[in-house]
Amino acid sequence: MTQQSESTTSTPTQEADDPAVLSSFAPSPPLTEPRPPGERRVWPRSFHDRLTAPLPGLKAMARFAREGSVRPGREGLADIPRLPFEPAPLPAVDARTVAVSWAGHASWVIRIGGLTVLTDPVWSRRILGTPARITPVGIPWNSLPRIDAVVISHNHYDHLDAPTLRRLPRDTPVFAPAGLARWFRRRRFTAVTELDWWEAAELGGVRFDFVPAHHWSKRSLVDTCRTLWGGWVLTAPDGQRVYFAGDTGYGHWFARIGRRYPGIDLALLPIGAYDPRWWLSDVHCDPEEAVRAAQDLGARRMAPMHWATFVLSAEPVLEPLTRVRAAWEKAGLDREDLWDLPVGGSRVLQLT
Repeated sequence: MTQQSESTTSTPTQEADDPAVLSSFAPSPPLTEPRPPGERRVWPRSFHDRLTAPLPGLKAMARFAREGSVRPGREGLADIPRLPFEPAPLPAVDARTVAVSWAGHASWVIRIGGLTVLTDPVWSRRILGTPARITPVGIPWNSLPRIDAVVISHNHYDHLDAPTLRRLPRDTPVFAPAGLARWFRRRRFTAVTELDWWEAAELGGVRFDFVPAHHWSKRSLVDTCRTLWGGWVLTAPDGQRVYFAGDTGYGHWFARIGRRYPGIDLALLPIGAYDPRWWLSDVHCDPEEAVRAAQDLGARRMAPMHWATFVLSAEPVLEPLTRVRAAWEKAGLDREDLWDLPVGGSRVLQLT
């Protein structure tokens, strides 16, 4: 699928179709030139052809309704008081420092290249279709510094939260997937840049690259896959890189992202909302797959996310943490490189 816009770009499938690129010895593909900020673009009506697995059909929906395994039982919820929650002040940083702070779920405060960037900000106590959050937000809204940019991975309610976004000044720069600018402009945001996979924009010397994910989009009964989904690679002027996966299952995109963006210093990867696997494996990594994804990416460090906040599936609430720690150890990776932060916790990237 190609976008319809005034300028010509390569289609996202060209890399997948090129045997030279598929070789593990191939050089990393050249990065695209940054797109103009806030440009108005025309997109296809649907992004169904970007799906890497078919969406559930009637048979799967009937099985899901029959089994009803959408939430953990009483034993699986018993560990809610043990979920790691340690709010603390944000670390002091300068323009050469990269720091990440976890507010919960997929909401991070990333300090990079002198900018403060929010990812998928959800400060609401409750989102549509789920119980209230099981841990408080780890970073009070009034303690945030000035927000220089927001990145959005896709339009599901636990990643695109209108009440939280209403708290932002309407001139806050927003980087969003293809097709989603209209949603923001209806809410009077004035600096919205929407991107296709493998496209980029720049702000204050920091590069924002939108990359593929194994997921989908839907916000109402009639808009399935009408907007794109993906993750973000943020690159500072000095080359430090943070990858924010958004929401994704495991698959081939991780290795391709790692080839195109070598030297990822930190990967923020989802580890929760994975059970039952027959229902969720195509769109949500389990902890072991997240560790494999970090390795595929060539990331030096991994910080887990997308757990300990909302009850979205049937696994016990503390299981993602215990399993990701076990998988990391089994893979023989340095324990210091697993940044398993508590909600509200922060880490500063120390370059070696």
